Amino acid sequence: MSKRLNIMQWVVVFIVVALISRLGYLQVIQGQNYARLADGNRIRIIPIAAPRGIFYDRNGIPLVSKRPSFAVTVTTFSHSIQDSVITNLSKTLDMKVEEIRAKINRHTGFSFAPVRLKSDVDPETIIKIEENRSEFPEVVIKVQPVRKYIYQDFAAHVFGYVGEISEAELKKKKAEGYKAGDIVGKFGLEKVYDKYIRGRVGAERIEVDANGQPIQVLDERQPIPGNNLILTLDYSIQRAAEKAIDERLRYLQSKQHRLKAKAAAAVVMNPKTGEILAMVSRPAFNPNLFNGGISEKDWDLLIGNPFNPLENRAISGEYPPGSVFKIITGTVALELGKVTTEEKILDTGKHWLIPKGNAGGEALGWIDFKEALSKSDNVYFYEMGNRVGIDNLEKYARLYGLGVTTGIELQGEAKGLVANRRYKEEMYEDGWYLSETFDAAIGQGFQLVTPLQMAMVMGEVANGGYRYRPFLVSKILSPAGKTIEEFLPEQTGRITISSPTLAVIRNALHEVALPGGTAAHTFQGFPVSIAGKTGTAENPQGDDHGWFVAYAPFEDPQVVVAVLVEHGGYGSQSAAPIAKDILAAVFHVQQSI
Repeated sequence: MSKRLNIMQWVVVFIVVALISRLGYLQVIQGQNYARLADGNRIRIIPIAAPRGIFYDRNGIPLVSKRPSFAVTVTTFSHSIQDSVITNLSKTLDMKVEEIRAKINRHTGFSFAPVRLKSDVDPETIIKIEENRSEFPEVVIKVQPVRKYIYQDFAAHVFGYVGEISEAELKKKKAEGYKAGDIVGKFGLEKVYDKYIRGRVGAERIEVDANGQPIQVLDERQPIPGNNLILTLDYSIQRAAEKAIDERLRYLQSKQHRLKAKAAAAVVMNPKTGEILAMVSRPAFNPNLFNGGISEKDWDLLIGNPFNPLENRAISGEYPPGSVFKIITGTVALELGKVTTEEKILDTGKHWLIPKGNAGGEALGWIDFKEALSKSDNVYFYEMGNRVGIDNLEKYARLYGLGVTTGIELQGEAKGLVANRRYKEEMYEDGWYLSETFDAAIGQGFQLVTPLQMAMVMGEVANGGYRYRPFLVSKILSPAGKTIEEFLPEQTGRITISSPTLAVIRNALHEVALPGGTAAHTFQGFPVSIAGKTGTAENPQGDDHGWFVAYAPFEDPQVVVAVLVEHGGYGSQSAAPIAKDILAAVFHVQQSI
């Protein structure tokens, strides 16, 4: 009996020791770990979105800002979202059930953060949710900053727009700290400078009960706003350029003309630095439509428009340069000594080797270089093409910077095409013909350029042959105003043109806006002297495209303007008036109505 009692006592002692040891292990050795796990069940870390940086024009005028908005989110703290809640949300938010489920599933494994279903929700929808709160137990309404494009479609193709990060984007940027649900730049400067302007998310620690429902906010770390961009754009010039294009397109579509001119582009640039003062593409779009996810109706209107409002024609539209290319052809002929300024060539209306002539069969008789360029005579420049040949035309076009992108920071820039033998042989398996040299010499045939490229060419004539990389952002500033990065003019090339040749070309371009020139009527009485060139590019798909490029003042060039009007007909009638209105805004010229 005594022996059994002793055994029982030892068993009890062993059990007590084991329990005390286990308790000590749990409290002392594993105490912090279990405390952390307990907090993990009790405390939730909720991210707070950071406002994106502001865009300012060169004079400090805000162009893109932020505003508060309502976002509808759902919590997944303790269990999956009920089917009935998803159905109710689908009806209330006008979203497909599959879309809601996809958003929730994408956030699996991303902490306990609420899943944002829709941003920038209107107050009426928020009121409806709050009034029927019992139908939306997991729904949380949050106030979040969204993009505010202050002037609607103003400079839309430069700014771009934002949207929720896609799965493909997330795979590429996950290592950079991006996560599902993030709002990122999708196009334009919003995309190019996203990492600078997106800001740093904040967070709040929330205590929840056993059912996962919030009890109280324990503490909060405020988000850090994104950096701001100081642009090279000038608000007043950009606004004037957009207004001029819109008014001219309406005029060209009127009963008086009945042209199908519904698209255009313009670039205004400082030829001494490469700073872009204005960049316009029409038709445009309102980036605000993309806040919270663009509706199917609005998206269908955009992609269903045959003139593609989302395309930035200033950098990606490729067009035959037409007579504007005669600047290059003239440079080649003069530099290679194939013609002198005194020599006169007989224009009978058609060239004597190949029956190609002027528009409408016009014949100017005996003309020299200056008159041929200022009056845009085709026959004269057919002969220049005949004398210099396609290989020299190609060489000088590339020296001017054509056939490659300019290097502007925007994505989607087109290279254009410089007419050459190799291209035709590779694409068509055929040799080169003299008639094609004639076409190339007046900017037709295979020649393709963008409006930005033609602004660059005119800039090189204006500044003596220097090519600068065009740019749109001059500074990146912290929210406190400290300079993070500054962008200065960058020379990317130079075409060496002799002083006599440059003087002849400049003087001929100056004559374009004087009596007898192709733009004389448009610039009659204009107080600022300019040098310019009209162009009418043949278009097999419809009405011709209209061009006008210019720089001013003629004596000391400060600005270059390039305008392209699709299906606008003669450049002197479609593009030149737009350029005049832009130059009037640049130089503060009061125009009579």
